[in-house]
Amino acid sequence: MPLSAAHKGAVEETVNFLLNATGPRGKRKICDMFRELPDKEAWAEYYDIIPQPRSMSLIQEKLRKNSYRNVMDVYEDLNLVFLNAMYYNEEGSQIWKDANTLKNLLDNEWRHRSSVLPLPRESPPPSSAQKVHQSVLPATAPPPAATPAPTAAPLAVPATAQPPATTNKRSTSSVPTASKPVPILPKSPPRPPSPEVEIDVGGASSDHEPVEEVARDEQSEEIVKQLEKSLPRWPGFSDQGWMPETNDDTYLDLVLAIKNHKDVVTTNRPSASLEAVPEDWPVPNTPYNNPLSLKSIESRCRSKLYPSTKAFDVDMSILFMKGRRWYEPGSEKYGHIILLQRLYQALTSSSPPPGPPYVSTTHFASLRAGPGTARPLHAASNANDSEGVPGVTTFRVSVKERKFVDEVHYKGWSFRLADWAHMANPDDPSRPVIAQVFKCWVSEEREKKGQPGLTVCWYNRPEQTIHPAHRQFWEGEVFKTSHFADHPLEDIIEKIACQFTARHVRGRPRPPFWYPGWPLYVCDSRYNDRDRCFVKIKNWNSCIPDEVRKNPDFMPIYPFERTVFPRRFGSPFLLKGKPVKGPGGFGEPLVKQQDADKTDTPGKRPRRTGTHSIVDQTGPNKGLYVGTPGAQTLAAAGSSSHSHFSSTQQVQQPQPQAVPTRPAEDRSIVTAAGGWTNLANNAVAEKIPPDTGASLVVIPKHFDRDPETNELLWFSGPPMNVARAPGPQYSLTYLHFLAKKRKAAQESDADDEASKRRKPAPRTATEIVNSVLSEESMA
Repeated sequence: MPLSAAHKGAVEETVNFLLNATGPRGKRKICDMFRELPDKEAWAEYYDIIPQPRSMSLIQEKLRKNSYRNVMDVYEDLNLVFLNAMYYNEEGSQIWKDANTLKNLLDNEWRHRSSVLPLPRESPPPSSAQKVHQSVLPATAPPPAATPAPTAAPLAVPATAQPPATTNKRSTSSVPTASKPVPILPKSPPRPPSPEVEIDVGGASSDHEPVEEVARDEQSEEIVKQLEKSLPRWPGFSDQGWMPETNDDTYLDLVLAIKNHKDVVTTNRPSASLEAVPEDWPVPNTPYNNPLSLKSIESRCRSKLYPSTKAFDVDMSILFMKGRRWYEPGSEKYGHIILLQRLYQALTSSSPPPGPPYVSTTHFASLRAGPGTARPLHAASNANDSEGVPGVTTFRVSVKERKFVDEVHYKGWSFRLADWAHMANPDDPSRPVIAQVFKCWVSEEREKKGQPGLTVCWYNRPEQTIHPAHRQFWEGEVFKTSHFADHPLEDIIEKIACQFTARHVRGRPRPPFWYPGWPLYVCDSRYNDRDRCFVKIKNWNSCIPDEVRKNPDFMPIYPFERTVFPRRFGSPFLLKGKPVKGPGGFGEPLVKQQDADKTDTPGKRPRRTGTHSIVDQTGPNKGLYVGTPGAQTLAAAGSSSHSHFSSTQQVQQPQPQAVPTRPAEDRSIVTAAGGWTNLANNAVAEKIPPDTGASLVVIPKHFDRDPETNELLWFSGPPMNVARAPGPQYSLTYLHFLAKKRKAAQESDADDEASKRRKPAPRTATEIVNSVLSEESMA
């Protein structure tokens, strides 16, 4: 018979208490990760290890259907939820701690209702993994108080979804639960608890909390790898957005067009890079593990083995993904893969290019120019914007002749507001445009009626900016711009993700915003290409579409165990071997940094000036720059960087008559002294005269000056890695004396004012005469 009303009521109260148990700050419900079972495809080994999987949702469903016949069966199922998690996950991990806390809470709440419910079992149930595998249940902590107080947030994956990794094997004995034995897999290595992090969309307080920067060491690398290893994998392409049905001959024509396409300049076949990808290489972090190559697709097309156009289209998309994952991003062969993918997408569009042969000056991209070269139409009037291609982008999102929609689909990808994507770059296929979606729309223009597209905001790579030679960049760093562009869906390369700094150093985005293997970038600053200045982003709300600014579900994160900063690298133009080519280069900003800091919006433009300094550069981007004194590599490269990149990188230098800028120079102490040898020799041979003023005349080249005041920068000794000593301060006695003196002066001023108000005003001559006459008449 089903549970009695008293038993069912007491059980439901206990279940609701467990579901609503929160952390110490009440910001997370620690039972959320135990609500659902892990996915069987992603965590197949879990179902081999755990004999009786249970979840809170299953228990609630059975209670709702009155499926339980004994109240102790409910307790056993609840107990199994937490015992399974404690067995599968490593002791000391955050999931293990949360499961242990909830198990103690369950026992505590069950005993509090002992007048209605029978006493709970002291040992694990026979169907638990602990008993089946003859393992000893780890000692549990003493029962907690009525409210749980975990010290850290969970890893935010399903309760039993932490994958087994290496080391720390359990007991080798196993007891079969059915006809075949249950394999015993090693547990994952222990990890320190994760800090409780509640990060909302940009602008939340957590985004502005100061964080202490730490070096990227082996432990940090292991933290990142361990987290990404435990995250869910990408499920694969969806069923929407594929090429419409066509005949079998079209498949072969498309494959041959990709295979035989040649570069018009070098006459090389980019498909050679695609054919070099191993056929049996599985695409990592994806469900696509079957052998696949351009040759095998061609063979299937000739044999007419594809059952549908979608099946052929999916295979081609997987093939291009294999190429993108096989080659290093930014390499020439990586660019070949992007070029062929964009050609394929152009050929499968409603308006394919004429050919063969297929020729395009924009590498088949829809726009005429990319980041670093494109200019808005009205920006060409500026002196430094005269170079470039005007009319490609805008400074705001256009709303004319288009119908906005919530979502668009293309080649198995789904894009919504604020999603990130790689878009085809007409200037360099090997460096796709990093873009964030601001609008999804369907065109209502007469020529493009019904064609969908995206309005995106561009983010520049370091090589697409003009920056000082000493500037350093974070790994994967990009910069938000004020450029908005309209792209057709054929420009889409793949889905990516980009995090702002406060979140990137604390964790990784959750699905569906990001999966392991997807390109991931970090943004810390804006880049104003008109004035060549970087401005650290202080208000993240201003960087994302209005519709998602207050949405708490926008790109949440899986937290790290501690803050992990990205690695730093020098300018890509100073790489050893083959420097990176790009539309950017070396140069100084055209505005003072303090003026650029006055605005954090693209609409306002700070005033220009001809005075620049390294100090100006380090202000808003503290932590992203490294000073040049003592850096031999940059000191040696500083004198030749401008002349080299002015020709190879097409750096747009300001017009002297329009903007009187100061010539860029290497102002390090080493260069000012004439090199290390000269500095060492003169340091011994020459002595500073007692009169400092005389020394400025005798050996001025040994000293640096402030770029604003032209005053001598004088240092009494070398820099030391110690905290600056505090300056002298007043004693409390003296401060008390000053306060009493100030108070006495205020009281004296108040008394003088009061006496002035009490003193009668002098009488006039008329008043005196009238008084005398009055006295005489009375006499």
